[in-house]
Amino acid sequence: ILANCKWQPKITAPFNNTKTNQAVSTTTKTMALRIPKVGVKSMMKDGAKHFSGLEEAVYKNIQACKEISQIVRTSFGPNGMNKMIVNHLDKLFVTNDAATIIREMEVEHPAAKILILASHQQEHEVGDGTNAVIILAGKLLEKAEVLLRMGLSPPEIIEGYKLAREKCLELLPSIVCHTVEDFRNKEEVFNVIKPAIMSKQAGLEDFLAQLITDACVDVMPKAETKKYFNVDNVRVVKIPGAGVLSSRVVRGMVFARTVESYVTHVKDAKVAVYTADLDNALTETKGTVLLNTAEELKSFSKGEEDLLENKIQAIKDAGVSVIVTGGKVGDMAMHFCNNMGILIVKLNSKFELKRLCRATRATALPVLTPPTAHELGFCADVHIEEIGETNVTVFAQEDLNSAVSTIVVRGATHNIMDDIERALDDGINVFKSLTREQRFVPGAGAAEIELARQVFKYGETCAGLEQYAIKSFAEALEVVPATLAENCGVKAQQLVSNLYAAHEDGNINMGFDNDMEEESNVIDAAKAGIVDSLLNKKWLLKYSVEAAITVLRVDQIIMAKKAGGPKPPQ
Repeated sequence: ILANCKWQPKITAPFNNTKTNQAVSTTTKTMALRIPKVGVKSMMKDGAKHFSGLEEAVYKNIQACKEISQIVRTSFGPNGMNKMIVNHLDKLFVTNDAATIIREMEVEHPAAKILILASHQQEHEVGDGTNAVIILAGKLLEKAEVLLRMGLSPPEIIEGYKLAREKCLELLPSIVCHTVEDFRNKEEVFNVIKPAIMSKQAGLEDFLAQLITDACVDVMPKAETKKYFNVDNVRVVKIPGAGVLSSRVVRGMVFARTVESYVTHVKDAKVAVYTADLDNALTETKGTVLLNTAEELKSFSKGEEDLLENKIQAIKDAGVSVIVTGGKVGDMAMHFCNNMGILIVKLNSKFELKRLCRATRATALPVLTPPTAHELGFCADVHIEEIGETNVTVFAQEDLNSAVSTIVVRGATHNIMDDIERALDDGINVFKSLTREQRFVPGAGAAEIELARQVFKYGETCAGLEQYAIKSFAEALEVVPATLAENCGVKAQQLVSNLYAAHEDGNINMGFDNDMEEESNVIDAAKAGIVDSLLNKKWLLKYSVEAAITVLRVDQIIMAKKAGGPKPPQ
């Protein structure tokens, strides 16, 4: 065959010519076709990510939510463990407060962020129950994953969860065990604030609950004013030293700074508040003054001094004995105020200035002018006090219904004081919710078990596939008492069985006994004074179910390429 061909290759020479190979490869390159990208990625920039389907999107989202739920779950209840978190600014947090943990963790996963947003909303609405929202939502998604693997579709699970939530909200008023008749009665308020503090600071609940009760009831507006309680009216000042039991409540305000003037104590003070500088006014534009003689120089500065002296004299003649300013204090103004016996306090924060105006009923003036009678504030006693090694300025009011009260927190370390402040913040928010809703349900997991028992029975009456989701919802509610038990080292499954048995016998207030005095670890929560706000439970159910439903509705994740250039090396 080769003999008949016109072209015959040289068989003796090896076929490894470099130039020939290059020519072949070049030909290959020019002949290769560019394969276009297919799918969502073809519409987006390079670096975009796309996930779809049950395996890639739904299950991965559920797994992320379960992880965030597991992190905060061990911090739930009186025996919850602390988390040590170092944020991006290298600040250390040692706390079991879920709101602080999830805020400082800076979670990136979009599905886990949905749970965190629901928890933040619970914090804003009620101020307590942030941990329970994440735990319950995580458990609902865990149960939903089982149903999805069984073959149920997300819409069927969502419909079942919605029906179960509506049933729970309908049942909640029927399990109310305690009602506060008068939220201006300190004894009644103390009894409902104590359980909320117990879950944060076990062992200090009596002392801290009493501080919160005194501070909140003192600033509660009178009934005839028809004004709502404002959380901002109760301030917390942290002063290191001594111990937590040295903390106290001051009617009025306390600032962790000393006064500017020589005068340090004024009783029955009339207070003028200025946002301007306590000094000569400066012109907006620069000017040049030509002085020819020494007499002109003396008369020039004398004119300025006289003008400032006349201003301060006019303020003194208006009856002012305390000046509070948000600007700087000039040396000349300080000199005249000392001569006239006026106490000067400088505040750098405009928020503190606002609160002081509320506490003394003064009006902040933008210009250094004499205040009128209705612009003046009043304070029973303004003085300097030494607390530990810190000099503080106290604006104390003798009026029982003072507008602002301050809790002075003492502690050995800043971490301890920060944790106490978070517990106080929760207690103050419980009082706020008390002014809106006076009904309470049993705590210690009793309300959840009763709801689970009745919702499970309701699920058995439903005909469609939603019944499986409703029953899973009931099982998910068991996570609250089960978590309380796990964090105390008690067998959770055995406790849940004991609770169900007690509730079947008609004892709907039976919950988990944290002190473990009984062998069954079950206690009547209502008689023990362990109660939870109905408002808290209502929003807890709404936000946790809504967060779980939102995650289940997602079937695709599309992430655009992040803005900005390459990250610097770590």
